[in-house]
Amino acid sequence: MAVLLALCSAATYGIGDFFGGLAAKRAAAAAILLWSHLVGIVLLLGMTVVVSGELTARDLAIGAVGGLAGAAGVGLLYQALSIGPMSAVAPVTALLAAAVPVVTGFAQGERPAAAAIVGMVAGVSAIVFVSAEGGGSLRPSDLRGVTFALGAGLGFGLFFVALSYTGDDSGLWPLVGARASSVTTVGVLALLGRFAAHVPRGQPRALTAGAGALDAAANVLYLLAIREGLLSVVSVLASLYPASTVVLAWIVLRERFAPLQRLGLALAIPAAILMSI
Repeated sequence: MAVLLALCSAATYGIGDFFGGLAAKRAAAAAILLWSHLVGIVLLLGMTVVVSGELTARDLAIGAVGGLAGAAGVGLLYQALSIGPMSAVAPVTALLAAAVPVVTGFAQGERPAAAAIVGMVAGVSAIVFVSAEGGGSLRPSDLRGVTFALGAGLGFGLFFVALSYTGDDSGLWPLVGARASSVTTVGVLALLGRFAAHVPRGQPRALTAGAGALDAAANVLYLLAIREGLLSVVSVLASLYPASTVVLAWIVLRERFAPLQRLGLALAIPAAILMSI
């Protein structure tokens, strides 16, 4: 069940990032982050009625800290996607997003089965290969895009780790805490005049709402997955999210696949199977 939940979270994260990246090309990335997270917190509060859990200050605090890291990650990702090709920027973040929880999991004493470890290696390799641009480059051509993407990956990795420390009986409250902290922080920055927080108009508005809803759903799926499986395995599976971003970029934006990207997409399937053993 953990593998299925993690893979579903990866697909949902990737589609949400695609929507957010498109919106960020037409509106301010910080405004996209604020309004998408507002949509997310409304949905999460609604889902707490369905998914019951114990509300504790500890879990809210852990979620809030993770939420700040995750919000920074999303903001940096949208910045990166606004200046570089989706098929190159998003996978760079995933590599670091997977590495941070894997290192943390092993440091905590997790020892996956041999097949799962082979699958993790294959999964990380798939992430690297999927990040290949046309011409075989493994990174975006724009240096700023690389910097933003690496920062985003670190933020996502810390967010993944933070959620692993929340209680199994806390329901979705850690995610509510995460969204509350991110909305509050970004909202204060907007009030201080750090950026314009106007509601996006036209197509960016719909894309922003979609990104917020999908990101919230992906977080729920990841939280449920991490409660069923190992941090090191679940995080690698969830970090395969660039696959759906790359496929959508190919279908919608006509961004072409490099040979290594095709290899990465193909490698992701046996990697997921091995990690499920």
